[in-house]
Amino acid sequence: MPPLTAFIASFARPEITLPLEDPILKFLLIMAIVLAAPILLNRLKVPYLLGLIIAGAVIGPHGLNLVLRDSSIILSGTAGLLYIMFLSGLDLEMADLRRSGRQSLLFGLLTFGVPLLFGILAGRYLLGFPLHSSVLLAGLFASQTLIAYPIVSKLGIARDKAVTIAVGGTVITDTLALLLLTVVVGVATGSVDEGFWWRLAASVAGCIAAILVLFPLAARWFFKRCSDNVSQYVFVLVMVFLGAWLAQWAGLEPIIGAFLAGLALNRLIPRTSPLMNRIEFVGNAVFIPFFLIGVGMLIDYRAFFRNWESLEVAAVMIVLVTAAKYAAAYLSQKAFRLSADQRTLLFGLSSAHVAATLAAVMVGYNVILGYTPEGEPIRLLGESVLNGTIFMILATCTVSTFATQRGAHQIALRGARRDNRTQGAPGEHVLIPVAHEEHIGELVGLGIALTKQKYRSLYALKAIDNRLDDPEMQKSGQRLLDRAAEAAAAAGIHMHRLLRYDVNIVNAIVSVVRERNVSDLVLGMHHVGETPALTLPDVLGGGTAPLGKTIPAVLESSNVTTYIHASRQPLSTVRRHLVFVPRRAELEAGFRTWLLRVRHLAHDTAGAKLIFHATGATVEHLRRHRRRRGADIASYVVHDEVWSWDELPALLREVRPDDCVWVVMSRRDRISYQAAMSRVPGYLEELLPRNSYVMLFPVQAGGEEEKMYLA
Repeated sequence: MPPLTAFIASFARPEITLPLEDPILKFLLIMAIVLAAPILLNRLKVPYLLGLIIAGAVIGPHGLNLVLRDSSIILSGTAGLLYIMFLSGLDLEMADLRRSGRQSLLFGLLTFGVPLLFGILAGRYLLGFPLHSSVLLAGLFASQTLIAYPIVSKLGIARDKAVTIAVGGTVITDTLALLLLTVVVGVATGSVDEGFWWRLAASVAGCIAAILVLFPLAARWFFKRCSDNVSQYVFVLVMVFLGAWLAQWAGLEPIIGAFLAGLALNRLIPRTSPLMNRIEFVGNAVFIPFFLIGVGMLIDYRAFFRNWESLEVAAVMIVLVTAAKYAAAYLSQKAFRLSADQRTLLFGLSSAHVAATLAAVMVGYNVILGYTPEGEPIRLLGESVLNGTIFMILATCTVSTFATQRGAHQIALRGARRDNRTQGAPGEHVLIPVAHEEHIGELVGLGIALTKQKYRSLYALKAIDNRLDDPEMQKSGQRLLDRAAEAAAAAGIHMHRLLRYDVNIVNAIVSVVRERNVSDLVLGMHHVGETPALTLPDVLGGGTAPLGKTIPAVLESSNVTTYIHASRQPLSTVRRHLVFVPRRAELEAGFRTWLLRVRHLAHDTAGAKLIFHATGATVEHLRRHRRRRGADIASYVVHDEVWSWDELPALLREVRPDDCVWVVMSRRDRISYQAAMSRVPGYLEELLPRNSYVMLFPVQAGGEEEKMYLA
């Protein structure tokens, strides 16, 4: 063909044949379904997840035959399945899980054992399945998915006892169900011999140890050295698939490895971090929809009309699994003395079947035990169970949503009534002045981690001297504010941007603090090398300190909780927060406020340890203000009543590389003030060249105000 003819032919319209073979058209069709599904399904009141499965059945080879379930769909679906299990491990609240360990364990055993018994009896005596198929069917009954968890999170009751028990129980029951899946498949395929149980025990122990011990070490090392957003997300994907491969190599199902990878990285990915936002976004937008659509392509919907077997299996599964999960919730309510609404909430959260159920039924469907004389495969779980599982998912997701909504609404309503009888919680307005672009991300991260989303408002401030008419300065300031807004938006949080012209930076900060009713002020630490020759008198007394001239003036002119942050490593990689508290700090007006903030930060950064250094009297107040539910996760180092800041250097020399140091300070001549505090900034800069630290100045009374407070 002549070159000109070939060039013209390259622009010829491609032919559209069914099923679609053009990868562009295939991807376009699937993404169009993902886009349109929420709009259409919201009107029809159909659960979104089930709608994608139905869409896959419609466009698949058993429906309109628009798309074949080829290698590309299988690859995307496998990634989506692993992603679902990874997210289920990543979303668990490990601190709450530890505090309710015994109750979660008992509920997990109940919500696993009761459905397991129901499933075996149903498979053997109602459906006539062989023993292996009956046990695997029972495993489908036992597993569960926290699909309704966003409801309790949105209503603000995620710390309710029933929610914590349900989350912990899900870990137990899903792990047992997946281990049961491995054993049943091994027995059914004849791969169980004398050494099977020893190999299984060794492989399980080795796989769990490798993932839960080595993965956090590798992740902490990587996150400390790489701040690139794309690289961090790719690293997480590598961990997910590496965990899945390790589990497969050990003889377990890959979904167990993905789930363990989620648990391993749980502590290193804060709930409100940009990385968590990206993980959830990509999973919900791409991986999980591809998996659900791929599952739908397996369904031959015509089977429901050819015989009654699929409908019979679906009816048995729906009735018995709902009854079994309710029985487990009822027994747990009596054992833990929960209210009727908490029982409803417990049942709603534990009754949905999606991720682990689909994984188990897919494994059972793909295990071929032999062939009939006609050449048809004999599967461990037949087509009727696969189709019945889809009906069960629809029914259980619907029941779970309505039950969780009802129980959570009643519990939230009671909490609102209690709040109305007490003083309402003040708004948490956080102001972050920005000056250097390299510090903005960590300052915004600290402001987010300190406060609760329910009450939080974030403000970024860039002050410009109104005596200077420099357009470039305005553009530079706007870029800094945009960078702060981007850092907050990456975590799914709105940032208010304030570009202010004033006579000086201090006046701009203090004015905004008053105008916006700011409760918390987050400042970046002024490095020693940048300290100007002329400084204002130090508010700590004793001359000057390496704080520059802006920070002391702000502290002297405003009385809000102020955090002066020197960032040397990401908050998510901190293992311990060492909090040094001065004598009589409990008498300060802002004691309870800063304590709640620090505890919330430790909780938000995946449960990093809190270690308080204080006198015995102060420790008693610290213990008194711990979280109401569960044990106190903080530890305390008690010093004698004459403990002075002069002893701080010796303690700072014992700080570990992954520690963050918090020093609770005081303004001069206030209740907890010590003369040695003037030397603290120098100690921190000299002795902690690689550790992050925060100097915390609480709200303090003064003058007549102080006398009234002490009275």
